[in-house]
Amino acid sequence: MKQSPSMSGQRSLARFIVGGAASLAAAGLVLAASLGVAAPTGVTTSTSSVATPGVQGVSTIGITVSDLDRSVAFYTGVLGFDKVSEVETSGDATEHLSGVFGARCRTARLRLGDETIELTQFLAPEGRPIPSDSRSNDRWFQHIAIVVSDMDKAYAHLRKSNIRHASSGPQTLPDWNPNAGGISAFYFKDPDGHVLEVIHFPQGKGDPKWLPSTDKLFLGIDHTAIVVADTDRALAFYVGVLGMRVAGASENYGTEQEHLNNVFGARLRITALRAGQGPGVELLEYLAPTDGRPAPADLRANDLTHWHTTLVTPSLDDLTVRLRDSHVSWVSAGLVSGIEGSAEFRAACQIRDPDGHAVVIGQAGVDRQAANP
Repeated sequence: MKQSPSMSGQRSLARFIVGGAASLAAAGLVLAASLGVAAPTGVTTSTSSVATPGVQGVSTIGITVSDLDRSVAFYTGVLGFDKVSEVETSGDATEHLSGVFGARCRTARLRLGDETIELTQFLAPEGRPIPSDSRSNDRWFQHIAIVVSDMDKAYAHLRKSNIRHASSGPQTLPDWNPNAGGISAFYFKDPDGHVLEVIHFPQGKGDPKWLPSTDKLFLGIDHTAIVVADTDRALAFYVGVLGMRVAGASENYGTEQEHLNNVFGARLRITALRAGQGPGVELLEYLAPTDGRPAPADLRANDLTHWHTTLVTPSLDDLTVRLRDSHVSWVSAGLVSGIEGSAEFRAACQIRDPDGHAVVIGQAGVDRQAANP
């Protein structure tokens, strides 16, 4: 299981409330070290070639849940998140941004370290549960990686909290991997069955921010990871259209990888992306096995399979032109303004990447009428 270094982590963006949102990981085994790896062929590692402004950073990651109170209790009580706010939204802006007619949502924003997530329950209409046979190589798969100060203590804490395993147990990268030897990770599930990861960086590995002198067990979110069918196609979107940069790349395999992902014979092409701020976005392409299923064409924001990554741009109008030219799939009714509960994030849109992963893009401090793409 081989890995390459990636760019060190950066600080999270300002807080945004939108009802409904990697440094480097090896399908969960993250290496967030200094950048020292060539980008994939044909991909620039700089946003300077982007004609108009792309995204500035990742502000938050959103997860659809079935019972907000239960989920908040789990993330705060078990994983150490702090609840920052809660808002209930409905009406045209909520419907148009989420793409769900008649939507009424409760959304809680939670913070861990510098990073935030948003948990959204659709009071109406209720969506579908996560498929019981969902696997880590299915292309609707997305997770967040939570950094811990001690893997043994974290695993014992999670076992005491009666979590459900997704991995067979914590996996440690072997010493023959000079860049990642000693990094350990474990996949588990939240109350709805969403896969989460905890990861530990030993001394000398990862961003120095993950090695603070603190007695906290759960430190923050290093990245969100998404499964893609074709890395080059995904890079054309995230780098070419959105203006993110490649922070590192690797190919991962071996028994540790198989048991981490719980996918026999797993061999992955890993590409780590960064914007200017916030956690990273990681692309996971399964070179083997290749039987991962595509995201359902009718996947909606109220389905529990739905995650979204919220990005911020300095110029939503300019970026919208690029999105139109790239023929992305729009979830929202164009640009949506008047978003309830979001004094800072007053205009946004929601689209899907080439593999169907939802992306919310917004601009702070704007006030405009909704416009169709």
